[in-house]
Amino acid sequence: MAGLDSIAVTTLNGRRTTFGEWAGGVRLVVNVASRCGLAPQYEQLEELQERYEGRGFTVLAFPSNQFLQEYRDAEKIAEYCTATWGVTFPVMDKVRVNGRSAHPLYQELVKTPDSEGKAGRITWNFEKFLVLPDGTVHRFRPRVLPDDPEIVALIEAGLPRP
Repeated sequence: MAGLDSIAVTTLNGRRTTFGEWAGGVRLVVNVASRCGLAPQYEQLEELQERYEGRGFTVLAFPSNQFLQEYRDAEKIAEYCTATWGVTFPVMDKVRVNGRSAHPLYQELVKTPDSEGKAGRITWNFEKFLVLPDGTVHRFRPRVLPDDPEIVALIEAGLPRP
């Protein structure tokens, strides 16, 4: 997973960069969808962002319509994220998370097994990958809430003390 930082990503507003822009901190990568029943997780994602961003934590949202629950238009996605949930964390351009045309970041992340030892395909919207500063990746399935104690403990352990 050492090569994650060199993978190109594009923000929702079209700015090209790499995943490495947020290197050195703790990154929570989440495939999101505006019209998903799990969308209220945006609130907890934003709370984590606000609580830990000053210590080097960043949520990175990757909208995906792979499960047919995301808007087509980037402007609608941006409006939904900010108007509905007050999102301040980076939202990337819409990507595919499964299959041959999956975004290169997801091609790498899905190699990480979850707590039951299962790697492979993204099962649904709001699957989470916590990337620690040393490159270690932890995978959490969609129904695991962003503020789950295990996720919070890993964030705390990966960040410098306040």
